[in-house]
Amino acid sequence: MHIRTQDPATPDITALLNQHLSEMRSISPPESKHALDIESLRTPDISFWSVRDDDGALMGCGALKQLDATHAEIKSMRTDPAHRRKGVAASLLAHIRLHQFTRLSLETGAQDHFVPARALYTRFGFTICAPFASYQEDPNSVFMTRTLQP
Repeated sequence: MHIRTQDPATPDITALLNQHLSEMRSISPPESKHALDIESLRTPDISFWSVRDDDGALMGCGALKQLDATHAEIKSMRTDPAHRRKGVAASLLAHIRLHQFTRLSLETGAQDHFVPARALYTRFGFTICAPFASYQEDPNSVFMTRTLQP
């Protein structure tokens, strides 16, 4: 697996993210959908990575949105269905932890569909927290955070 900074507007990444957005629309009501579109992932406050196999095939992607100098939010974590259970998301989370932030937070769904994601984040030390940044309480959302060693 190779993790590299990449433009989310790359065609195969765009296809994966559009699949992600479509799935989120089918699961979450519009007011509870917090996934960013492609253009929103291309702003200066967001770092975006792809995960590729040795042949260059896209396995997954993820982003980190800087909230302030010490706090960032994980966004757009997605593993291609053909590569699930291969450690893609775990590798990406380990990579993200290497950055300068001392706190990472995220929002994920409360529905059963998101149980595997919440289990992954829990394994990486994330715990349930109150809404952060501009989020509000939402019965369809679970907010999680973890502190990192500086």
